Amino acid sequence: MTQWDLLQEALRVVEARGARHPRIGIVLGSGLGAFTGRIRNAIRIRYTEIPGFPIPSAEGHAGELVLGEVGGVEVACLAGRVHQYEGFSAEETVFGVRLLGLLGVTTLVLTNASGGIDPGYERGQLVLITDHINFQGTNPLIGPNLDRLGPRFPDMTEAYSALLRRIAKEVAANAGVSLAEGVYMALLGPSFETPAEIRAFRALGADLVGMSTVPEVIAANHMRIACLGISCVTNAAAGLSGEKLSHEEVLETGRMVQSKLEALLEALLPRLA
Repeated sequence: MTQWDLLQEALRVVEARGARHPRIGIVLGSGLGAFTGRIRNAIRIRYTEIPGFPIPSAEGHAGELVLGEVGGVEVACLAGRVHQYEGFSAEETVFGVRLLGLLGVTTLVLTNASGGIDPGYERGQLVLITDHINFQGTNPLIGPNLDRLGPRFPDMTEAYSALLRRIAKEVAANAGVSLAEGVYMALLGPSFETPAEIRAFRALGADLVGMSTVPEVIAANHMRIACLGISCVTNAAAGLSGEKLSHEEVLETGRMVQSKLEALLEALLPRLA
């Protein structure tokens, strides 16, 4: 069975549960899933209930599709994502984003946890992603093109919408939330990077490093979905602080900035409609 067939089955199941064809989608990264508590009139569907949906195994990723309202705007939220380091293909990691697109999502807000390469970032800093560098060595569009989703060769000149970034900066300024900007580099993981790799990535123009998001953004742009990326810097990248890195620190920092990110999203989403 092709992914297109699985997506059609998944769509039928989600629509049967009362999905209201949201225009805004949200992907919540490591330790950032508590935002779903702010979604009103929520319909919650476990990934295990959706045909073909890959199931996350990483701690901090709940594995739940939540549909409802934020500020009077219909949203669909992926609470948790899957990563290639869990054994999934690049195509499998974008199943959720493609399902959101078929539900009607035209604007996608993606959050993640990242290591800060830019020495100016502090732990807990929220950063708007301006562009990315794909160092995962693969692409979710490899193989036969799904023409019903998008073109064979999608443009990535503005993978992260400049308009959405302007709106986000305005909303953040009004809310008193500090938002930096930077380029995100995606690697496969699951091992953290070495100090030598971080020095090389800095020379290549990366400000942030992580293990997700880029395949989803490629798939979203393929479907002509406008993307906004918000990264939470959970730690200084390897070799910049002299400290060892751990996933526990990633989750702890996610909890630390949780209320700030939730408030920003709650104010931002109605402006994106």
